[in-house]
Amino acid sequence: MDKKILDRIYSIPIWKSNIHIKKIDGGLTNENLLVEDNENKYVVRIGNDIPEHLISRSNELIASEAAAKCKISPDIVYHEDGILVLDFIESKTLNDQAVKKNILKIIRLIKKIHHEIPKYLYGQSLIFWVFHVIRNYAKFLKDNNSSHLKILSTLMKKSEQIEVLASPFQIVFGHNDLLPANFLDDGSRIWIIDWEYAGYNTPLFDLGGLASNNNFEFKDEIFLLENYFEKKINDKLLLQYNSMKCASLLREIMWSMVSEISSKINFDYSEYSQENIIKFNKAFNSLQR
Repeated sequence: MDKKILDRIYSIPIWKSNIHIKKIDGGLTNENLLVEDNENKYVVRIGNDIPEHLISRSNELIASEAAAKCKISPDIVYHEDGILVLDFIESKTLNDQAVKKNILKIIRLIKKIHHEIPKYLYGQSLIFWVFHVIRNYAKFLKDNNSSHLKILSTLMKKSEQIEVLASPFQIVFGHNDLLPANFLDDGSRIWIIDWEYAGYNTPLFDLGGLASNNNFEFKDEIFLLENYFEKKINDKLLLQYNSMKCASLLREIMWSMVSEISSKINFDYSEYSQENIIKFNKAFNSLQR
């Protein structure tokens, strides 16, 4: 484990005993560590702002505190620049099958994110507008001579088409990164973690991202939409949803392409980019039918 990271953790002034530190696997934009202090356990997240991904740790802190007040995310026990210390929740991380199994609980959780968190926000709050994010990524890829420049123009044209098809937009507060690993099951309830990309957005981005990240079939998507909106889904809303699902996949592609250049974490971003290109092309082609 990196000595600088260990030194930073040891220097946190809240510890009451000799602590034990263990690395938590995962985390592509930060380091996550489990710290045991006497009988208590904490998760320490270490990470700085990442401008190319529009990640602001101050925004992450504001969203995390609001989510904790909503009782859907762990309590924050300490923070300083680049460090966030959270209560540890004894739980299992979900996979895509567990997400589907717990979909009604997750729908209720998403509704709390969208409609309850804004009641607890303070200070500056960001908007996570996926089409701006995509354009920002495209500039980074051009400026850094990405190996994907040949397909960049085509992807940007498709993004413009998707933005038109997805309008008009309802705006709520979104998590914007509904990967299965961001859901925790403590045996009685589902929690959600990791608020790096939190900000105002259309609810369809979270719903589309949930579906694409967890390999939903069409019947799963209809169940998701009808239970979220509490009504039968018409063709217009279905088109808007499918468009935002495409946008979510395109953002994931661009995120991975940028990470190929900027990330120092040992992860096969190139393979991940290709996997999402295949999923995106399939989803985009279905819009043209």
